Amino acid sequence: MTAPRRPAAARRGRDRRARMLPPRPGAARIDGARPPTTAVVGGGIAGLAAATALAERGVTVTLYERQPALGGRLSGRPVDLRDGSTVTMSRGFHAFFRQYYNLRGLLRRTDPRLERLTALPDYPLRHSAGLHDSFRRVPRTPPWSALGFVALSPTFGLRDLIRMNPVAALPLLDVSVPDVYTRLDAVSAHDFLRSIRFPAAAHHLAFEVFSRSFFADPRELSAAEMALMFHIYFLGSSEGLLFDVPDEPFPTALWDPLAGYLLRHRVEVRTSTSVESVAPTRDGGFAVATPEETGRHDTVVLALDAAGLRSLVGRSPTLADTPWRERMARLRNAPPFLVSRLWLDRPVARDRPGFLGTSGYGTLDNVSVLERWEGEAARWSARTGGSVVELHAYALPKDAARDVEQKRLLEQLGRVYPETRAATVVDERHEWRADCPLFPVGGYHDRPTVRTPEPGLVVAGDLVRTGLPVALMERAATSGFLAANALLERWGVRGQTLWTVPDGGRSAVLRRVARWGSA
Repeated sequence: MTAPRRPAAARRGRDRRARMLPPRPGAARIDGARPPTTAVVGGGIAGLAAATALAERGVTVTLYERQPALGGRLSGRPVDLRDGSTVTMSRGFHAFFRQYYNLRGLLRRTDPRLERLTALPDYPLRHSAGLHDSFRRVPRTPPWSALGFVALSPTFGLRDLIRMNPVAALPLLDVSVPDVYTRLDAVSAHDFLRSIRFPAAAHHLAFEVFSRSFFADPRELSAAEMALMFHIYFLGSSEGLLFDVPDEPFPTALWDPLAGYLLRHRVEVRTSTSVESVAPTRDGGFAVATPEETGRHDTVVLALDAAGLRSLVGRSPTLADTPWRERMARLRNAPPFLVSRLWLDRPVARDRPGFLGTSGYGTLDNVSVLERWEGEAARWSARTGGSVVELHAYALPKDAARDVEQKRLLEQLGRVYPETRAATVVDERHEWRADCPLFPVGGYHDRPTVRTPEPGLVVAGDLVRTGLPVALMERAATSGFLAANALLERWGVRGQTLWTVPDGGRSAVLRRVARWGSA
């Protein structure tokens, strides 16, 4: 049986200045009767990207995932509600921005036209003081995107603009990787914005909302990560800040089709299988131990979150060298976060947006009305006359009381959408997690790179230093493809072509001004 034809590589969107990164030249596929073997440890976005690129080129791949389902932090599981409905519970809303070229390339394997993603019409923000912001009418082409946001936002008044410190903001005009970390990793996002003297309302309504999407308080987050975000969405890309979302729960829309694709490429997918240790073997391979058995593989991809990577390396005392292992031991997790999903007996008002970013409502960071875009929620809503509402709270205190925080989110929902105060909660599910990576002040050089001191061992995930202007889910997908490419180079095989937003400011004049300011 012939393996399915490999699809075209990821491609740019509307931005004609998007950067293409071709792989090293090589053969199209593995030649020989015995193809090399790779263990991919972790079935999230990074692991799925690595497994896909390797399997498409003839590598024998075994994918190990500790949980019963693929998708990592975008996985889902069936739950039975009290009304008899079976629905999918996940860890919540994720925005698929148009700048996510490589993640979209992965999804195109099973959805070439991305028809399972649907565009939301706006990215609205709301502060408890009554201020509202929106990105629907903001121009998408830099620098008009940033200027348009300032002009249209009610948080920027003339007096605010006069008192801002433009010199302090100059690093935002020319963000490149890794230079931005050299300049700003020693500063917190909070202190950097304070040095620019952004209006307090803009600080809270816009930039704090964005920085908290890294699941961290701005006082703990590296300013370099926030500046990179600003570059990706405002001054470095003309894709804009609007985004898409899956039209069905993550397993149905994304991962079940991709699992089928991997199976057709003869990937052995082993869910509900934890890897206990990884050890180099005398013949240059690796022994991968699970509770059931120990198998030998030629190469290994560690596609784990910060806690998983730290733990597995700690259980694998012969892996790599001591300095690398010590760096892995210093990786930190972001504070815990809460996702509350509520099935209500009556609808949220029709004019409410499908997604709303919030500030000033206690720990509530955003609200999603899922039936606005998700088919499963829409069918439940049509059948019952109710609404499916999801609430997020990022960067909670480590000692936060779960029942108290869940109650607070429901109370804040009543402030944001008052009509929900009269609703009865038909059922509810809550996800408490603390497994996102923290990008702390000064922590950049402790983060792993794709390549390691151990030949044949590579690392992927959204915590990885890629040397490219990517973040969040796109960093996970990009690092997964980079990990696959690094292994394919060993065998003389051409890897995956990648795309990113431009690395550096788009205007030569602005780049010179930024460098003058840095000097």
